[in-house]
Amino acid sequence: MHDNTTSERAAGFLLGLLEAGEAERVRRRIGLRPSPPDGESGESEEAADARRSVYSWWTRTPVPSSVLLWVLEEDDPELNALVWRHLSADDAMRRAIVRGIPHGPGRGQPVPVAKSLRREPEPPVPEHFSRFGLVGALRASRSMGPARKAASMVVGHPGWKAVAAADLERALPGYARWALAVRPDCPPALRERFGSHAKFTHRVRQSGVVDGPARYATTWSPADRVLRVLSLGRTMFPARVREAEDVLRPLVRDHLGDREDAWAVLAQLVGTYYGTVPELLVTAGAVA
Repeated sequence: MHDNTTSERAAGFLLGLLEAGEAERVRRRIGLRPSPPDGESGESEEAADARRSVYSWWTRTPVPSSVLLWVLEEDDPELNALVWRHLSADDAMRRAIVRGIPHGPGRGQPVPVAKSLRREPEPPVPEHFSRFGLVGALRASRSMGPARKAASMVVGHPGWKAVAAADLERALPGYARWALAVRPDCPPALRERFGSHAKFTHRVRQSGVVDGPARYATTWSPADRVLRVLSLGRTMFPARVREAEDVLRPLVRDHLGDREDAWAVLAQLVGTYYGTVPELLVTAGAVA
């Protein structure tokens, strides 16, 4: 590998889990250059181009909706703008962004809207919401389309509190419950109330709801995409990315360590490997 491609970022993320001296020695021996910076004051034009290329890849790459929520939890206006532009973002996320709704724990103040988004309109309000209000629109939903539109109007803690109270008073219709359950910001206790059997939780996972970065790092695939997303985590969701680092670090140590031959195999495999990250590490270590 000789270019700073996004696949190099994937291998670079794993190398970052080694001790600094070990990582640098392996990096030199297998010809892997450092990943392009995610943004620095006084960065060169070449570095700025590399950063823009990485962010362009990010906004065009499908990711589980929970990944976007981890970014929103940073309550950073510029990161929110990257979520807004992401192809996996939905109306509920964009609505929260332009309203300045905080997602991080303990933050009470509105999040400023990035300058680049100040002229962006809020997603349209569903007609049945205007007629019936939030709870009425959810109860009136008799198919998935209207249910998803109504669910997109649940914004922030007050919205989820109203939904939980309404469902406790009288169970919401099935379509509404499902549309709410697949929102990544649905409170876990409320999602469990909507359904907790294996088939339900499997479908929730398929919809893009992930129970934390550690599970994303170890159970999602392909490994290359997962690692590239995690390589941006130190910039885009630094409060959560450590969960992924902590679960992968012992696997990297056990299967690759500082063995240059194993890292060389991983560098060759990572761009085309379709299994999970743990499976990639096991394979690279075994082949070497």
